Amino acid sequence: MFHNYFNKNVSSAPLAVFRIGFGLMMVFSVVRFWLNGWIKTLYIDPKFHFSYYGFEWIQPLGNYTYILYAICGLSALFVALGFKYRIAIIMFFLSFTYIELMDKTTYLNHYYFVSVLSFLMIFLPANKYYALDNYASAKAYKFVPRWTTDSIKLLLCIVYFYAGLAKLNSDWLLRAMPLKIWLPSKYDLPLLGNLMQLEWIPYVMSWSGMLYDLSIPFLLLYRKTRTLGFILAVVFHVLTRMLFPIGVFPLVMIVSCLIFFDAAFHKRILRILNRFLKPPAYKIKKIIISQNYRVRRPFIILPVLSLFFVIQLLLPWRYSLYPDELFWTEEGYRFSWRVMLMEKMGYTQYRIVDGDTGASFVVDNTDFLTSYQEKQMSFQPDFILQYAHYLGDHFTAQGHQNVQVFAESYVALNGRLSQPYIDKSIDLYSINESFQHKDWILPFNDDIQGL
Repeated sequence: MFHNYFNKNVSSAPLAVFRIGFGLMMVFSVVRFWLNGWIKTLYIDPKFHFSYYGFEWIQPLGNYTYILYAICGLSALFVALGFKYRIAIIMFFLSFTYIELMDKTTYLNHYYFVSVLSFLMIFLPANKYYALDNYASAKAYKFVPRWTTDSIKLLLCIVYFYAGLAKLNSDWLLRAMPLKIWLPSKYDLPLLGNLMQLEWIPYVMSWSGMLYDLSIPFLLLYRKTRTLGFILAVVFHVLTRMLFPIGVFPLVMIVSCLIFFDAAFHKRILRILNRFLKPPAYKIKKIIISQNYRVRRPFIILPVLSLFFVIQLLLPWRYSLYPDELFWTEEGYRFSWRVMLMEKMGYTQYRIVDGDTGASFVVDNTDFLTSYQEKQMSFQPDFILQYAHYLGDHFTAQGHQNVQVFAESYVALNGRLSQPYIDKSIDLYSINESFQHKDWILPFNDDIQGL
């Protein structure tokens, strides 16, 4: 059965359209980030950056960060054009992922999605049709292996379905949290503002979001419901974009969902592009058209992609290896497609103590962190620990002796009253980051049922 599947072919058009759409959206994303001044605000101005565990060596490059963004944007454009595609998609993956890893303060699920998707695209023959590379080789292919397009569909299904599973919890479904907090603030939206004030709307949207995420993979996979599924995807993501400032992610997901449509649909898109672009050289009849493209070195690519998908399926479940409430400790929370599930607010104050004399002073966080960094640090334990080490190193370098760092922290989760978060008797400077459970996080005084 597996042998027959991997020998099946499908039209190259869907993969070509996906490549073009993905590349153009990434160009737009890079330009948008640059023009809004966020490169300077997020990566150049801060004195300190919160690194991912194991990737501390990845740091912003000062003003050279602009060059990194230029490489990312240019490689995305080359991906869209199908020009030097293999080199372009590798450069895009490396540059975009480097940007993502520079500071976890900016972590968003859709940045992770772009990194994961661009890694997958390295192994796909997305430049074998309607690409500038076809001119260099004077050859194009009508068909590519079916698994090349199915792999993108599988990744999208994992993202949606896991996002739906994550919503199966009592806060989201029974308390309508955090939508009950967020939606009333949208009172100034045209047409929707008054609707957002109704008490039952957060419950409707919470349940609708859960049902959408769990059902949309099946609606898109089944031909008879595909159009309905795509309409729902457009409505859902447009509404999400109107309500929440999440950048280009809704557009990325809408365009990505097009991959589920059949080849005739994508060929119509390419014909429309031809009419608008009128490329003088692009006439398929001038290029040798071959039937089936055979992937080179499948004995390497298929095992790599199999491992890739095993990781994607298992990684979101790593939280089950830790005790205590996930939303409280956030151990295993990132990289698991948990999208907009909680509202946390925190206050964390640090005290530097001389271990010999007991003399101490309180740190003014604004001396070291931007307001956005301080907000993110105040309720995320790995941030709290990393910043404690930064403060310990800083004051040790200034000549302080036997430095100890203690934190007094209070956090409110999904509308609950604020409660103590960190054991303030623990010297955080003496604790090293690891994948072990952070037992210095105080217990959560409530219970959230669900996955």
